[in-house]
Amino acid sequence: MALAAGASFAPVPPPLIERVYSATLYARMQPLITSLSNLSPIALLDPLVVALAVGFVVLTIRDLREVAGWWRPAALVVWRAVVWSAALYIAFLAVWGLNYRRVRLVDALPFDASRVTPAAAANAAAIAIGRLNALSDRAHRDGWVDIGTVDNTLAAALDRAVHDVGRTQVVIPARPKRTLLDLWFRRAGVDGMTDPFLLETLVVSDLLPFERPFVIAHEWGHLAGIGDEGEANFLGWLTCVRATPAAQYSGWLFLYSELTASLPGRDRAAAAATLDPGPRADLRAIRDRLARNVSPRISAAGWRVYDSYLKANRVEAGAASYAEVVRLVLGARLASGGAPLSQ
Repeated sequence: MALAAGASFAPVPPPLIERVYSATLYARMQPLITSLSNLSPIALLDPLVVALAVGFVVLTIRDLREVAGWWRPAALVVWRAVVWSAALYIAFLAVWGLNYRRVRLVDALPFDASRVTPAAAANAAAIAIGRLNALSDRAHRDGWVDIGTVDNTLAAALDRAVHDVGRTQVVIPARPKRTLLDLWFRRAGVDGMTDPFLLETLVVSDLLPFERPFVIAHEWGHLAGIGDEGEANFLGWLTCVRATPAAQYSGWLFLYSELTASLPGRDRAAAAATLDPGPRADLRAIRDRLARNVSPRISAAGWRVYDSYLKANRVEAGAASYAEVVRLVLGARLASGGAPLSQ
């Protein structure tokens, strides 16, 4: 418990985390752990969660049966919960969680905030629309890789994107898997998750084919040691636009939605009017999927919890960090010096 508390509050400088943990220890652990978890066709997080829950319940029943009174068994249960939570937190930090404290991309890459303007966002949205209209027919004709299979072209694009943002580690992509948490994913509006203990990629079952490449690339961004959600969005988009036309289409669908969300209502409507029927239908299908499955109450509660989780792990913007991708696309320059939208 003392170690967990110290690890939580210790003011370790991000450059030290970057050098000692993210670029060295984590960069060596991730290929090994993900390679091992890839051998399993099921999400290994599922039996881990079940084993922990069953073990906790069994020990609680034992305490209730064998320890006299009521307050002593209750104290044991509370004590066990605290100790187990501390142990899990230490494991989380050691395997993946310290990446939240590394140097952020917005600080590591050349960044000019003066380029982040409404006019630049509108211009970027026009670029996204042009790419979507050009790629739609080809993407649907080529099709998308099935769930459970690593798309080797997307994996190669991830390697290029990682180097484009100035990182040097070799990332082993995880095979996308479904999970026992799928019902909660669908009801909460969660598209995917990175297992921070076994470094797996978990994807919701109702994800549409043209959504999958970007969601998988986003989660692979977390495997690359990027904790911030907006930065993982940025790396996921960079990965997609370097891959097949079908993956490019998925990436531009995502970025179009992010860019137009930042525009005034009148400009947003004008931009949508220039979409071809194909992209317009796909965006409608995404909205319909979410409306069909997401519970507003569960989603709101889940995002409040996740917002608190991110802030507790020193992501100051919390869940709002997802939108950081727009600032990076408009204001950042890649390690090579090029602009993201020129890729």
